[in-house]
Amino acid sequence: MKGNVVTLENKAAGDIDLDDSVFGAEVRKDILARMVKYQLAKRRAGTHKVKTRGEVSGTTAKPFRQKGTGRARQGTIRASQMRGGGTVFGPVVRDHGHKLQKKVRRLAMKSALSSKQADGKLIILDDAALPQPKTQDLLGKLGKLGLTNVLIVAGAAVDQNLARAASNIPNVDVLPTQGANVYDILRRDALVLTKEAVATLEARLK
Repeated sequence: MKGNVVTLENKAAGDIDLDDSVFGAEVRKDILARMVKYQLAKRRAGTHKVKTRGEVSGTTAKPFRQKGTGRARQGTIRASQMRGGGTVFGPVVRDHGHKLQKKVRRLAMKSALSSKQADGKLIILDDAALPQPKTQDLLGKLGKLGLTNVLIVAGAAVDQNLARAASNIPNVDVLPTQGANVYDILRRDALVLTKEAVATLEARLK
């Protein structure tokens, strides 16, 4: 399929051939959901922790004699039923990440790109670079393109002027091609790719 290429000034800059298998694939919402869950699980710190009965401070002596007190028998003050005792089956430090096949991850990226293309939310730039790191300049250019909530995927390296200008704008993210991922694509309304990013993504996903 053909895609229009524009500049940051929203002027026509030719067109580009988009691979149908990457930008025209079937949008699988179930696969997208699995991929987002996979990404969010991987980024969880997993540092939550409670103390078990073996970690709670306290004596190991029996708190009172077995019989004759009228109370239920107890063997330690560190048991979970005692005030200040340990917690049973509480959270422990662990990795929340799980495996997802490379084939599924690749299909999820194709679905994310294809969904933006199908919704008319994909914009292709000839180049994403600014002469100066001016936030106001970038806001003006995004305004011409009609973008307020957008992910910009540049080439192998992000232009530093663009990255600095975008860092002050809410709901505008800038990533290198290697950092392009399903979650960030879906969480923004529009997706902007450079011609270099299109070529790299097609080579990665075909």
